[in-house]
Amino acid sequence: MSAISPAPDTIDLDAVRSVAGAIHSAITTVIEGKDEVVSTAVTVLMAEGHLLVEDVPGVGKTMLAKALARAIDCKVSRVQFTPDLLPSDITGVSIFNQESREFEFRRGAVFANVVVGDEINRASPKTQSALLEAMEERQVTVDGTTYPLPRPFLVMATQNPIEMEGTYPLPEAQRDRFMARLSMGYPATTAEIAMLESHGALNPLDSLHPVTTAEDVQHTIEAIRGLHTADALLRYVVDIVNASRQHRQLRLGASPRAGLQLLRAARAHAALAGRDHVLPEDVQTMAVPVLAHRILPTSEAALARHSTTDLVRDLLGRTAVPSGR
Repeated sequence: MSAISPAPDTIDLDAVRSVAGAIHSAITTVIEGKDEVVSTAVTVLMAEGHLLVEDVPGVGKTMLAKALARAIDCKVSRVQFTPDLLPSDITGVSIFNQESREFEFRRGAVFANVVVGDEINRASPKTQSALLEAMEERQVTVDGTTYPLPRPFLVMATQNPIEMEGTYPLPEAQRDRFMARLSMGYPATTAEIAMLESHGALNPLDSLHPVTTAEDVQHTIEAIRGLHTADALLRYVVDIVNASRQHRQLRLGASPRAGLQLLRAARAHAALAGRDHVLPEDVQTMAVPVLAHRILPTSEAALARHSTTDLVRDLLGRTAVPSGR
């Protein structure tokens, strides 16, 4: 494990890529044939975002979340979201101590560096909303007292499609807190055969050990924040977001938070590619995972089976790309 001590005006790209590469390699020992999915997950981690993994049961959503958590030597908590889960189970609760005659705060599952939320949309909207403050402000307020959360702080949640029984759709405000959404998809035939061979007898998570520390990850996050982004690239991000608000097939476009998240994701993508500046390709690569879950199509677009992924790609096609560095 290598420590990163970034100088104020320089970014050690080799150290950044070393930390990210180690995490990526560790996860791929568990997740077969999903290199692009793993890359997106690591990019979101390095951009200090939160990740929502949506797909049908049994394709490795929770395995991906657990593998990422185990690759980092940090505090990890897992929450199984169920209809009877209470907000206090997540944030914590004040309990009266009979001996000291005072209230004591018992910390909930959210007080960890990596919080794995399994099947988040099986809990009630009230319980889902308990994560809003934590995800946005990295703090929790209980009984008028605010408690800071550890850094880095990542919520990696899984959810089943809303057509399945016992699920509640995530509110727009909750979805907007997730930097990116991705789908696992079914593995290729060769990858599925390899999974059967390697996972049939042993759980691959048992042999996965931390490859970096929470401190190294936090230093990497802080280093990436200083990555150079030209004014033309900032305008490009704003143009894409504005175009979503004016698109005739969208009844809800991307929020200003979405533009900020897209910029942070693009910076992380550029840094992990070994560049000290952001290119339009970085923005385009991260646009679908960052924007597709935040926009809402019109009823006509839904009837025409135009997915939000298709609509984001249409936005990219309509937005002028800046030329030059």
